[in-house]
This record gives sequence, C-alpha cells and structure tokens, in this order.
Amino acid sequence: MSNENFTDYQIQCVDCGQSFTFSAGDQEFYQSRGFSEPKRCSHCRQARKANSSRRNYASNY
Repeated sequence: MSNENFTDYQIQCVDCGQSFTFSAGDQEFYQSRGFSEPKRCSHCRQARKANSSRRNYASNY
C-alpha cells in the first residue's frame, strides 16, 4: 500500500493531553502490522513501558 493513502494528523495523548502527529508513514506501518492507532505520545509510551517492565521484574521476586 502506498503512502499516498495516508495523511498526517494530530492525536491527543490520553495520559498527558499533549497533541502529537500520527504521520502518514507511521499510519502505513501500523496498518501493515494490524495495530490500532496510538493513544499515547512517544514519551508517555516509553514511560508506561518502563513502569510495566519494573512491575513485571518485581513480581518475579
């Protein structure tokens, strides 16, 4: 599928409320993998992933 079918648009992060751009290239990637559109900005996704990793690590001990 071509990048021509997608256009950049803004999404508001559900955690921090900041707007971020969901680029045409990212949309194509997400669609090709069957992913839903992101709900969190990259900063909040990274923070959530780090917190999740810490919880999983702690629960193993």
